[in-house]
Amino acid sequence: MPRAPPIVPDDSDREVYLVLDDFGVQHGLSWREADEADTELEQLIENLLAGQYANPVRVVAFNTAEGWSRDVTDDVARELRERCAERGEVPASLQGLLEQHGR
Repeated sequence: MPRAPPIVPDDSDREVYLVLDDFGVQHGLSWREADEADTELEQLIENLLAGQYANPVRVVAFNTAEGWSRDVTDDVARELRERCAERGEVPASLQGLLEQHGR
């Protein structure tokens, strides 16, 4: 029987970032599926700024090689707030996240 491919990235000694997205009453909350390249912090922030998430409510980071995970929502929200100030706009999809986190 063929084995399923591993779900842990080949380069497991790095931080991986995932977003919990709120799709509303009908669909609820879901951890978004992401291409491996989109789980790096800089790309995640760019995707958030581009409105690629409906209503992000939490961001977690983990490193399987080091054996840790943590909620980084406040840190990511602070970075997003700074970048939004530089751009002079806050995407509608980030309003709720920035109101709740990173002050």
